Amino acid sequence: MTPKRPRGADRFPFKVEPSAPGQADPAALYAALDLGTNSCRMLIAQPKGNQFHVVDSFSKSVQLGLGLERSGRLSVASMNRTIHALAICQKKLKKHNVGRMRLVATEACRRAKNGSEFLSNVEKQAGLALDIIAPEEEARLAVISCAPLVSTKTEQLLVVDIGGGSTELVWIDLSRVPNVERQRAIMRLHAGFTPDATSPFAAARVVDWISVPLGVATLRDQFNDVESDSARFALMSWYFEEQLAEFSPYEAEQARDGFQIIGTSGTVTTVAASHLGLRRYDRNKVDGLRMTSDQIDTVIRSYLDMGPEGRRADPRIGRDRHALIMSGAAILQALLRLWPTDRLSVADRGLREGLLYAQMSADGVLDDGPY
Repeated sequence: MTPKRPRGADRFPFKVEPSAPGQADPAALYAALDLGTNSCRMLIAQPKGNQFHVVDSFSKSVQLGLGLERSGRLSVASMNRTIHALAICQKKLKKHNVGRMRLVATEACRRAKNGSEFLSNVEKQAGLALDIIAPEEEARLAVISCAPLVSTKTEQLLVVDIGGGSTELVWIDLSRVPNVERQRAIMRLHAGFTPDATSPFAAARVVDWISVPLGVATLRDQFNDVESDSARFALMSWYFEEQLAEFSPYEAEQARDGFQIIGTSGTVTTVAASHLGLRRYDRNKVDGLRMTSDQIDTVIRSYLDMGPEGRRADPRIGRDRHALIMSGAAILQALLRLWPTDRLSVADRGLREGLLYAQMSADGVLDDGPY
């Protein structure tokens, strides 16, 4: 399938969040729900300074897209699992009396022939109305969630969001933005990736972006028939790279100085946990960790040496992740083969955080200051 991308570089859709009707109460609770191809995740949070404080959360592997690659439809079992998880989310929202929320679905519902029908059933059975968002908005939300991790020394930034059904890449030029303004310049992208010509602030420039309809679940499903573990990994990695041919930075060699990759996904956080030797996951140690290409390659090679049985038993990978880690690692290896870096920042954050930042920024309830 041909990757989805805009017709030209420097183009992004206009702001999609509705304008706030007025100044929101800073004490009000906000919610963000991300229904992906593999997981259902939700955060309930309260604005706090220029960040937010998480009040409640939910995360469950629902495997909504299981079998989608083969049939083009969401299965009955997958839909039932997901509706059960969403009913739990609805109870949490009601318990906390959340008034402001954004509930979204991504690649699985975008691609499935019965995606819209499924979301109608979700509203009837779980009492939640979810919007299917476009790849463009998904990419933008992933970017702004990572603003606090952008280094003041970064001039060229690549944000990578490896999902269950798709992978978004956004390349941003920060070279014209003053060092101290670079994090704020990323956060201001909540209003759209097309710079506001009337803004007094230096703008981050989106060089190009792409949404590849291959994530950890869909890429794995495409190569399930390859018996050799190492051959399957190599094929997945090279196949993913082939999908980047229309991404404008693909042919350009990138100097390591001033270049930063931020990776946001379960794949990247799992690789980081393995690198640190964590037998029990600790977000405080993983989020914001910087790794080199060589360190990541060492972890991936250790996964290949383990084989499927070894990965299944490795507590650093976890039972929910072992079946998907090699397809995610294949994507990660392809990216680092193209753009090796000594500064890959690990982000234990993503669409949910982006949804919260976008809502809070649009409502003006976040303080303006260094993140």
